[in-house]
Amino acid sequence: MNSQNSATQTVAAPAAPSVAERELTLMRIFNAPREKVYRAWTDPELLKKWFAPKPFTTPVAQLDVRAGGSNLIVMRDAQGNEYPNRGVYLEVVPNQKLVFTDAYTKAWEPSAKPFMTVVLTFEDIVGKTKYTARVRHFTVEDRETHEKMGFHSGWGQCADQLQELLKTF
Repeated sequence: MNSQNSATQTVAAPAAPSVAERELTLMRIFNAPREKVYRAWTDPELLKKWFAPKPFTTPVAQLDVRAGGSNLIVMRDAQGNEYPNRGVYLEVVPNQKLVFTDAYTKAWEPSAKPFMTVVLTFEDIVGKTKYTARVRHFTVEDRETHEKMGFHSGWGQCADQLQELLKTF
């Protein structure tokens, strides 16, 4: 009787980058109740007024704000070039949390190049709102690209514009 020993070797997959390595975060305290901040994110007419960093504008905001609902937000630069952004809402907790991604477009159709998932939280702080935007990218390279595109200055400027808008309604 001849027996052979065969050893199976398991090779561990390389560790995936942590969420922290793929995330960009912006946090602000707004002098407004969270219901107003949430409304500014979910009312298309309000979103158009603050969403894009100036001199960009937001001529189109189609928002079906429900889990599984889609959105289309178009930004326009000063030369008239348009930048459509499509996505799907993954989680909607009124006045507390919005989660959306560009990994899908409408009706769970995968996008050509997923880039990010956004987790927005709205925390009540005695009539003010702690607003946190966590932008989780699919790869470290995507996060680096977004940083180089001006994430901090662009999202920061939009947060400033949002703060000004919150004073008007």
